[in-house]
Amino acid sequence: MTKTELSKLTDEELLIEKKKLKNSKIFHALLIGFMAGIFVVGIVGWSLAKKPLGLIPMFILAFLIYRIIKNSKNNKELEEILKERKLN
Repeated sequence: MTKTELSKLTDEELLIEKKKLKNSKIFHALLIGFMAGIFVVGIVGWSLAKKPLGLIPMFILAFLIYRIIKNSKNNKELEEILKERKLN
């Protein structure tokens, strides 16, 4: 949602979005930790086995981690609206 769409929501709807935001933050943190663990183990495994195809999944994981972090922009917009309306 964009900031203008979020500003049109009622206080109750914003509080529902806040709950979703909390759950999404927890899920994304767990997902990033899991993928980072796989990434580290994969890099160590790749360095031991020297398999060139082992790097492709590592680049895919790194890209996915980047996308999850980049998508947190929507979360910041929601937090700004919640602060403006003093719904923290």
